[in-house]
Amino acid sequence: MNLARSRATFDAVYGEIRRLSPDHHFEFHDPFWVLITTMLSHRTKDEVTDAAARALHDRYRTCEGLADADYSDVSRIISKVGFYTKKAGRVIEVSRILRDRYHCRVPETIQELMEFPGVGRKTANVVLADSMGIPAIAVDTHVQRISRRIGWSISDDPAVTESRLYKIVPRDSWLGFNPILVEFGKNICKPINPRCGVCGVRPYCDYFRKNRNRPGNAKRKAAPRDGN
Repeated sequence: MNLARSRATFDAVYGEIRRLSPDHHFEFHDPFWVLITTMLSHRTKDEVTDAAARALHDRYRTCEGLADADYSDVSRIISKVGFYTKKAGRVIEVSRILRDRYHCRVPETIQELMEFPGVGRKTANVVLADSMGIPAIAVDTHVQRISRRIGWSISDDPAVTESRLYKIVPRDSWLGFNPILVEFGKNICKPINPRCGVCGVRPYCDYFRKNRNRPGNAKRKAAPRDGN
């Protein structure tokens, strides 16, 4: 889908995505804990990430508390998240930097946030948009997959997709864009066997146009909704 058509059809596409997406659960709204939670989330299911972050919060409460945490204790608490041994050290290190350099105030620019170890563009944009109300688009695995399928981006590089989305998505829709697409990706546009049969985005979707006549598609579309 070219840029002009993507812009022209955005309202219709995004309207359908919002209609099909349940409300997103935010475990935290505080910038520090949103930062820590997002750092833990890489290659980890949301429910596991949220439980680990909540347990850290209940144990240490504040930036200062986590900065003084014992590595083995943090590792134990977050042991169910992916790459927990590396992440345990990172969240302690980031907490110490925030305490020592920023008096535990989370920076409000993507450039400053990305200077922290383990913080990339996605994490920085999540913190800005979801905890500070600063318009930004975080491109995680769901946003990347959906953007490719619809045709908003043809790149596998999240940074390229982010740049492309900024040209398509009106600024007043940047806030909330990532959480809405996350829920759409978890419930409708799944990595395997997306629920095309119930998706109102089909008329605009490159993935559906290319795959609707493939063998087995009719069977998948006829399957019960709660079995997909």
